[in-house]
Amino acid sequence: PVPGMPAGNCTRQFGVPGPWHERLPHFRAEFTPSSGSELQSEYLLPRADAAEALRALDGVRGAVAPLLQICEVRTVAADRQWLSPAYGRDTVALHFTWVDDTAAVLPVVREVEAALEPFAPRPHWGKVFTVPSDVLRGRYPRLDDFRALVRATDPAGKFANAFVSDFLHPVS
Repeated sequence: PVPGMPAGNCTRQFGVPGPWHERLPHFRAEFTPSSGSELQSEYLLPRADAAEALRALDGVRGAVAPLLQICEVRTVAADRQWLSPAYGRDTVALHFTWVDDTAAVLPVVREVEAALEPFAPRPHWGKVFTVPSDVLRGRYPRLDDFRALVRATDPAGKFANAFVSDFLHPVS
């Protein structure tokens, strides 16, 4: 269970037999899966690199542990969505649920990203990450196609914000 949360919210674990839907998730369906007051990060990288990436994370566990509520590892099949973190490669996702302390978490997120850098991780777009846009752009092979689609469908940038504009249209 997440520290400070009731264990009753969690599924039975540690090798206890049972139906898959009561063992695969770490939380029971009738309960909220999170503490609610948290930050999250998730990095997706080639599944073939999973074991080596986990070994790399072991090197930053001292920084990670005090701020971590829970860590999850899941696999994702390759897909064909141009800006999906699983685009074109079978993927392992490394998820971190952090305590709700941005000032303390961001430096540790940078350490996690540095440890995972050799595996070209793609961060989850809706979670906390610090990977610079110029680095991210190199991790999406169909980015130019997506830029063309954006120009054709949103020429005035109605659906853009500062982050999207920096990622899609960097100032040279």
